[in-house]
Amino acid sequence: MADSAETIKKTVETATTSAKVQGEQFKAQAEKMQATGTQALRETMDKTSASMAELSAHSKQNLEALTASATAAQKGVEALSAQALSYSKSSWENGVAAAQTIAKARSVQELIELQTNYAKSAMETYLSEVTKMTETLTGSVKDSFKPINERVTATVETFQAAR
Repeated sequence: MADSAETIKKTVETATTSAKVQGEQFKAQAEKMQATGTQALRETMDKTSASMAELSAHSKQNLEALTASATAAQKGVEALSAQALSYSKSSWENGVAAAQTIAKARSVQELIELQTNYAKSAMETYLSEVTKMTETLTGSVKDSFKPINERVTATVETFQAAR
């Protein structure tokens, strides 16, 4: 019986030692998995944070481009308005002066000649003003779209670089 008790005691000790070893191995594997998971989570969070910062920077640059575009468009509208006002004023003054001159005509021949000269001058001035306004409008549109085009180009380059 003493042998049997000794055998049971050795068996229990062997089982206990084996359980302790397996427990320590399990604990080591669990700690390793936890460390790996924590590291992966940290790396993912860092990448996400960097991506959000980059997205925020792009959004800020896009907003600045829109603001610059709107400012350029506003300047173009102001320039066109100033040109239109100036042309309207000078056209009115020239029309009044021409009417006064035409009213002083002494003959039908002179009346027709003065009217023809005024019409020719008014048409040349009009075409000149339309050309100036077209150039101003074209420049304004180019200036307005320039910041937006630059942002689109930068965004496309960023996406292509990410591939």
